[in-house]
Amino acid sequence: MTTRLDELPGRRCSIAGALDVVGDRWALLIVREVSLGAHRFGEILRGTGAPRERLAARLAALVDAGVLERREYSRTPPRADYHLTRAGIDLLPVLQALMQWGDRHVADSPPVELHHHGHRIAASWVCDVCGERIGRGTERHVPGGSEPGHGPLPR
Repeated sequence: MTTRLDELPGRRCSIAGALDVVGDRWALLIVREVSLGAHRFGEILRGTGAPRERLAARLAALVDAGVLERREYSRTPPRADYHLTRAGIDLLPVLQALMQWGDRHVADSPPVELHHHGHRIAASWVCDVCGERIGRGTERHVPGGSEPGHGPLPR
């Protein structure tokens, strides 16, 4: 399943393309569960609370989109589990940002915190070239085709 941005309604935007792949509750909760070590259907079902049919459909769609891969772990009976691909791993900062937003605006107190060597982790924007943290209003939107870290952007 490849999303073509020019086939989506509205503004041509990578956000719209990404939401076409992972833009429902179950898709992102599946990625969360697999990242936490739930690889089998039953484990993912318990962790997400998704209806069985919806979970099966979303797992298939995420495999088709290249976010997850199925790995056979039994031939008799035939059984497979699910693992993140590079594309799935690249979604983890998105989940972290959503978690941080939910901690600030939805939850009374954070049910889970992410830590690194005992320090709480916070999602933030950082320039790929100079490492400077990006604050609100300091980013610029430029036409596509510019790759981070590949020289100055056109003015």
